[in-house]
Amino acid sequence: MPTTTSQPVVPAVRDGGRHPVAALAACVVGFFVITLDATVVNVALPTIRDELGGGMSGLQWVVDGYTLMFAALLLSAGALSDRIGARRAYGIGVAVFVGASAACGLAPGLGVLVAARFVQGAGAAVVMPTTLALIREAYDDPGRRGRAVAVWAMGGAAAAMAGPLVGGVLTGLSWRLIFFINVPVGVAALMLLARIRPSPHRRVPFDWAGQVAAVAAMGGLTYGVIEAGADGFTARRVIVALAVAAIGLAGFLVIEARSAHPMVPLEMFRNRTMVIAATVGFTFMIGFYGVPFLFSLYFQQLRGLSSMATGVAFLPMMACSALLTPASTRFARWVGLRTSITGGLSLMATGMIVLAVLPATAPVWAVSALMIPVGLGGPLIMPPLAAHLLDHVPAHRAGVASGILNTARQIGGALAVAVFGALLADHAGFLRGLRTSLIITVVVLLAATAATPLLTGPFTARRTRAR
Repeated sequence: MPTTTSQPVVPAVRDGGRHPVAALAACVVGFFVITLDATVVNVALPTIRDELGGGMSGLQWVVDGYTLMFAALLLSAGALSDRIGARRAYGIGVAVFVGASAACGLAPGLGVLVAARFVQGAGAAVVMPTTLALIREAYDDPGRRGRAVAVWAMGGAAAAMAGPLVGGVLTGLSWRLIFFINVPVGVAALMLLARIRPSPHRRVPFDWAGQVAAVAAMGGLTYGVIEAGADGFTARRVIVALAVAAIGLAGFLVIEARSAHPMVPLEMFRNRTMVIAATVGFTFMIGFYGVPFLFSLYFQQLRGLSSMATGVAFLPMMACSALLTPASTRFARWVGLRTSITGGLSLMATGMIVLAVLPATAPVWAVSALMIPVGLGGPLIMPPLAAHLLDHVPAHRAGVASGILNTARQIGGALAVAVFGALLADHAGFLRGLRTSLIITVVVLLAATAATPLLTGPFTARRTRAR
């Protein structure tokens, strides 16, 4: 079996300061805007359906068209970041994202909107791993890097907090504004990028065969699960889609094992920290993506709330997450990484159990308050987990490691929307489907909690030697 050959790293021209503040600011803005677009659209779904048509399957694709391409291209995007340099890849990703956002806002029909969301997801896939790679380049000291990751995570938490509320306000004017707002934010990100020195890059071929196999695997799986909600798992197109997913996964593993320059070196999965981080990230996003999707529909379809009122109902959950994120890595160092992550997962599971048994007539304020534990789980889990991962992979693998972690996260989010949407598709059983979705999430959260103690190494400020 051929082994991955080490290719020379072409260093960037750097000065002493390397503009770490500008790099961090660009990363925060980039993470903010791509996270905002994943959450802001949930509140607008009923309005989009009223204007453009389409059933539950169509609404799922508005959400999952973005998430699917995000997940399918993240692995290649991480490898691309390492190959052409994080700074250049970031600029390409933001430019694609901004252009696709404008196309979403101008979409004349649901089909065009879904297609533009696919392109948006592709741009977001390039941005995400480059943000962590740029932080890895800008901050050599693990302690300062951990604090930078906490600030980076604050961008995502702020977007998650603002998403439902911003979505509610803008949808009240026009749902198209939720996409147009990305344009000035993207331009600001590119202006910050201009102050960052070029990144080092590695001259190795791009793994096109692996990328095609990855897209086939994740696309087939997501399509099959979404369409199964409408047609059942015995439908011919569902069976074909799931078969494509299985073949794509098998092909991907074979290609990566045989390739001299794989986009995902399989030896990275011998790193226990990498495997556990991906598992926890996958599980976390099932809850963190699933709850806004479920309760955006619940508040508007069953409780009759407006889009604005729905956004306000999500505010306590998202605000708690955003406010605690800046101190998350420091807290994790104090109590221990495993304790922080286990506590976050358990807190999310507890909140969902309570939501699942809550009476249908419970006051809206009570439902809103009981979503807070789900929001509190975010800062306890993801920022310390991302910082720990960066400490435990070589610097030249930072983009790939980030790609693997965020691929797992996005797959979790995409499957949550697909499976939960299928369970909600029967309008007569909406409440039953919502409760079933919550119980499924509790089960996977508890399973991830059991795996967390396997994380290797203390959460300390130490430098990982490239190997």
